[in-house]
Amino acid sequence: MLLLTHCSTTSEPVEVPRAEAVDGSEPETDPTPVNLNVPTDAVALNDAARFLAGMPPLGGQDSFRELRASPQWQSHATRMNGLWHDFTLRHGQPVSTWASTEISDLRRASAVFYPFSGPDFLFAQLFYPNADTYLLCGLEPCDPLPDWGWLTPDDIASGCDGLYNSLDNILQFSYFITKEMKSDLQSTRFRGVLPVFLVFLARTGHAVDSIDAVKLDGDGNPVVISKSNGTPPGLLIRYHGGGGSKRLYYFSQDLGDGACKPDGPFLRFATSLGKPAVLAKSASYLMHEPYFSNVRNHVLTHCRGIVQDPSGIPYHAFGEHQWQVNLYGNYVHTLDIFQKYEQPDLYTAYQNFGMPIKFGIGYLTDPATTSLMVARPD
Repeated sequence: MLLLTHCSTTSEPVEVPRAEAVDGSEPETDPTPVNLNVPTDAVALNDAARFLAGMPPLGGQDSFRELRASPQWQSHATRMNGLWHDFTLRHGQPVSTWASTEISDLRRASAVFYPFSGPDFLFAQLFYPNADTYLLCGLEPCDPLPDWGWLTPDDIASGCDGLYNSLDNILQFSYFITKEMKSDLQSTRFRGVLPVFLVFLARTGHAVDSIDAVKLDGDGNPVVISKSNGTPPGLLIRYHGGGGSKRLYYFSQDLGDGACKPDGPFLRFATSLGKPAVLAKSASYLMHEPYFSNVRNHVLTHCRGIVQDPSGIPYHAFGEHQWQVNLYGNYVHTLDIFQKYEQPDLYTAYQNFGMPIKFGIGYLTDPATTSLMVARPD
């Protein structure tokens, strides 16, 4: 049986309340929280995060010593180190340099809303590292971590393979392939979004303090939920590093109009963030469709600005709402599978106003054909 005992990231874990709402108050808590198989001890939790991330422990205690010495984990660590090195050169350094000058005002936002994100904390943190609250959502489930005591070396090897395969695309090209990620993760014992969040938090130098399963009540308030059948609808991850205590909310949420109402729990919770900065990329052009009007209108009426590629809000909608748009890169076309979402008006605008960037982002990853927009209310 494996006993999780050690390790923080670059910041030491601290004792914090198990959960906290956006306004700083404690969420309502049922007597028996959902068992996510998450160690309540922050040191042990960060040890697990670093193990999944292919990183060595910090300090002298290593509850994964035997597994870290195995050829399977050594291979995992080598591959993850290579992926992270390539990501840092391809996206990490260029995006951070660009964002520090081009969206310095949006980076002062205390909250970030990232619709259609899946578990992509990585780019939310890269564009907006100074926020203290992040709201992410997607259709991917919030499965618990595995019971480590019952995992075999083969389970861990296949789980590490699934993690690597699911992260390979986003670290190379900036987006998840949803079907592949579902297949890679759900076929192993490291299911759902939680292992991915732990990898990203560890690799970005953060220390995780606590993780809770949460739901939203009818008024959009987060509630730590009781044990129930199935996976929980949301997660609240408390962590710190690089600017104090922070909160990451993730909800498995359909953003179509049928499931996401303006006065429904999810958009009420999003409204409670105040005026967040927004990120949208590789969003399958869903906000171009009339049946995703609620989330599109929410962004256009409740947010201080957005960084997006053409798959986010259609270009013409910003003009209709009197938003100012700065264009970066070069809009040429969409991928063939998204031809119905070509934007001739955006193409015309780029002929006069596009500013170069040194990185690719979204579906078109070549910097020569990458389009990135920064839009702010006028």
